[in-house]
Amino acid sequence: MSDIFASAPAATERAIGVTDSAARRIAHLIEQEGGGGLFLRIAVSGGGCSGFQYGFTFDDEIRADDRVFERNGVRVVVDDTSLDLLAGAEIDFVEDLIGASFKIQNPNASSSCGCGSSFSV
Repeated sequence: MSDIFASAPAATERAIGVTDSAARRIAHLIEQEGGGGLFLRIAVSGGGCSGFQYGFTFDDEIRADDRVFERNGVRVVVDDTSLDLLAGAEIDFVEDLIGASFKIQNPNASSSCGCGSSFSV
């Protein structure tokens, strides 16, 4: 599993990992967006075909309930509520014959849909 960096020592129990591949891709996308202090925000919301869905957005504002994880200078931010459902997950970026995408290996998910963007617990 990848190294995990969190904003507070207690966060290691509720943390996410970011692979080198994901960090490189996030850095590339942030550069295309103009940089300027942007980071990737990952959130979990109700919906999708399995009950919960992952959301990926760029943001430049860290809120009071956010946790910040960093890999190779790239920041990934998750709000505290979403982190309950993402604790122990690893964010990866994979490229194969059918395309390229971010993949979340989430140990809290009991099942996920075929597209990988929604899950149930």
